[in-house]
Amino acid sequence: MSKPEVDQGRRTWVAIACGAGAVGGVAAAVPFVSTFTPSERAKAAGAAVEADISALKPGEKMTVEWRGKPVWIVKRTPEQLAGLKKVDAQVADPNSERKPAELTPEYARNEHRSIKEDILVVVGICSHLGCSPSDKFQAGAQPSLPDDWQGGFLCPCHGSTFDMAGRVFKNKPAPDNLEVPPHMYLSDTKLLIGEDKKA
Repeated sequence: MSKPEVDQGRRTWVAIACGAGAVGGVAAAVPFVSTFTPSERAKAAGAAVEADISALKPGEKMTVEWRGKPVWIVKRTPEQLAGLKKVDAQVADPNSERKPAELTPEYARNEHRSIKEDILVVVGICSHLGCSPSDKFQAGAQPSLPDDWQGGFLCPCHGSTFDMAGRVFKNKPAPDNLEVPPHMYLSDTKLLIGEDKKA
């Protein structure tokens, strides 16, 4: 019985096709596998951020980005701090006792929700549906605000209001106060947002 003849040309093309398929498979797998390791940009997005507040004047706000979120740093005036006491009975969680570990570190569970009374550090995202509230620092009657307004923030999407400590007023759509991110002071004029090793 004679052996069947092998077509050398066909064998060569099959070998080439298999080799190309293997190379293509590896090429397709490399980007997929590389998605499991975080990029430098992703690592940087979670890193702590320094903020220089030396130029921040009373009544002013600056914004820094941390983990893709806006973090507001507000230097409150003595009048704005005095206004906090006036609204204690009107806010839903005056001492930030609800979900304290999630939204407010231990060192900010107080009336002014901060380490230093005059400096507020909060994430500028409403706890209702993730909108960004507007500054309404001016006290007094204004559209969409009560006549005895002491200053704070208004979420234009659904009308939630927050005082100058980021505390949500009662009977508003937002369920919680604005989040206080972990932070600490590196000096009198430098803040580190995202770490609180000294706390």
